[in-house]
Amino acid sequence: MGNGNTLHVGLDVHKDSIAVAYAGADGVAPVHIGSSGTRQCDIDALIRKLQSKSPHLVFVYEAGPCGYWLYRYLTRKTFPCFVVAPSLIPRKPGDHVKTDKRDAVTLARLARSGDLTPVYVPAVADEAIRDLARAREDALKDCNAARFRLKAFLLRNDIRHVGRANWSPEHLRWLARLVFPTSAQQIVFQEYVRTVTERTDLWHRLEAELVEQAKPWRFSPVVEALQALRGVQFTVAITTLAELGDLTRFDHPRQLMSYLGLTPSEYSSGD
Repeated sequence: MGNGNTLHVGLDVHKDSIAVAYAGADGVAPVHIGSSGTRQCDIDALIRKLQSKSPHLVFVYEAGPCGYWLYRYLTRKTFPCFVVAPSLIPRKPGDHVKTDKRDAVTLARLARSGDLTPVYVPAVADEAIRDLARAREDALKDCNAARFRLKAFLLRNDIRHVGRANWSPEHLRWLARLVFPTSAQQIVFQEYVRTVTERTDLWHRLEAELVEQAKPWRFSPVVEALQALRGVQFTVAITTLAELGDLTRFDHPRQLMSYLGLTPSEYSSGD
């Protein structure tokens, strides 16, 4: 293979290993060269091995739980790298065999033919805000789940709150006065109440941190602008921006609507 050819390198990335394959000139079958470790020294050794075949390398791997660290490491080394959407990778009907080797070879082949769809990779600061927004949302879900378990426990024991609002100061005072006939039930009740309290405190702490961290964020003016819409408060605005990222990546509002799944489509046949 001539040094002037570009190698399209497919990486099937896992927690402790990366399956590697490359595709060179058109008409030449992709080559699987084995697996690499995930440490930076392992990536450097892989790069040197591939550069012995061609100095022009283009890397591609699927978006997944391992995140974007590999993308950022390779781009810092000035190598083109693309993270692709797994759901948009073309697959032959009836092809039910899946291995790390086949995945890496498929990525290399499709990267060479230009049939892969890259995903948007957020900047480190943008991803940090997204992580914080998701942590706040997870804490809220955990809080609601803990409250549901407590209310279900009370209902099983025929204990009902007759006040208007749950989790109001009056409701919390009512909970504090409850006493169960057995020590086992009292233990369960107290642990459920403690869990609700801890989850609520965590939710409020993360929400407060989100407010503070959003102030120096580059998209803070956009968050403020979104709150001018009726019904859009801070948490809705920042969560929306954290998930969407840089809105300028959409050339037209239709692209944004398509990304959100709000564009109608037609599925018809015949007359």
